[in-house]
Amino acid sequence: MRNTTKLKQILLKYDLALSMEEENLLKLTLVDKSTGSFTSFEHSSYSQLLSKCYSFFLKELKKAERSTLNA
Repeated sequence: MRNTTKLKQILLKYDLALSMEEENLLKLTLVDKSTGSFTSFEHSSYSQLLSKCYSFFLKELKKAERSTLNA
C-alpha cells in the first residue's frame, strides 16, 4: 500500500503533527478526533514511521469494532 493511501486513511480518524527531532529523527503525533487522546511515534525513516502509525490505526479500529460487537 502506498504511503499516501495510508496517510489518507489515518487522517480520517486522527489529526497529526509531524516534526523532526535532533539527529534527523522524525516524530509523528496522532490526535484522535473524537476523544482527543494522542499517541506519538518516532523513526528516522518516513516510510517506516507511517507504517507504524498505520499499524496502530488498524489495531485501534479492531478494538473499536470488538467493543461495538460486545455492547
